[in-house]
Amino acid sequence: MVRIRRFEEACAEQYSKGRIRGFLHLYVGQEAVAVGVLDCLERDDAVVATYREHGHALARGIDSARLMAEMFGRAEGCSGGRGGSMHVFDAATRFYGGQAIVAAGLPLAVGLALADQMQRRPRVTVCFFGEGAVAEGEFHEAMNLAALWRLPVLFACENNLYAMGTALSRSESETNLCVKAASYEMPAWSVDGMDVLAVEDATRRAMTAVREGGPLFLELRTYRFRAHSMFDPQLYRDKAEVELWKQRDPIPAFASRAQASGALRPEDRAALEQEAEAEMAQAVAFAEAGRLEPVAELARHVYFEGEAR
Repeated sequence: MVRIRRFEEACAEQYSKGRIRGFLHLYVGQEAVAVGVLDCLERDDAVVATYREHGHALARGIDSARLMAEMFGRAEGCSGGRGGSMHVFDAATRFYGGQAIVAAGLPLAVGLALADQMQRRPRVTVCFFGEGAVAEGEFHEAMNLAALWRLPVLFACENNLYAMGTALSRSESETNLCVKAASYEMPAWSVDGMDVLAVEDATRRAMTAVREGGPLFLELRTYRFRAHSMFDPQLYRDKAEVELWKQRDPIPAFASRAQASGALRPEDRAALEQEAEAEMAQAVAFAEAGRLEPVAELARHVYFEGEAR
């Protein structure tokens, strides 16, 4: 969680300096979800994420230097510098993005799971999406097919209460998201997404259930401390609400519990912070020294190159 927080803060700083361009959606406040869920995956499981996916990418094991290089649009980035913030991709860790369109990852996750089922591979696909995605047609199509065919998908809905600037209660007549999943005869659990241990415990049980019996829906109740994107003035939510949620910051909350139990000493926590800051400084330096892709290669990757698998 500390690595993710320091990475996001570094991104905000570099964006302000004009070194990162385009849109930038930060994950600050939601770290417990990515860490708690992805800690439960096996190496061959797949991950599909949203446009707020830096935290998922780091928790899945993508190198921070390659990820920062991707933010800078450098050829050394994990997507070759072509994807940027919203299209992080890494085949080695089976990280399938990085989707810039709301709910776009849901059909992809169902397709990945269907392929695994048809080829009898014991894998699970974890699909992250925000609560705003439940208003999209792709959500209902994906839930229906996943339930009908009993596909191995864990639907991880990060409910941070606001789809861009629209509160859930202003866009949905039914705000209990588990009810929507249950309407497709799919098991659905709601979890405190600010508590990394609660997320990890629920996900571990959920992954077992998915491997044995088909899809499951997790609603992870969380909150983003920063704006929707770097261009968002946040006029739709009260500052007092933000400050109230910051009191439930998952990083100090977990640190306090770990220290109280004797599992973490204050000096260990300080060392972790220093290590993360040094790692991000190296990541920025790596990105700064990276190469821009030559103009002559712009047409590459328009079509797939290599043997289909």
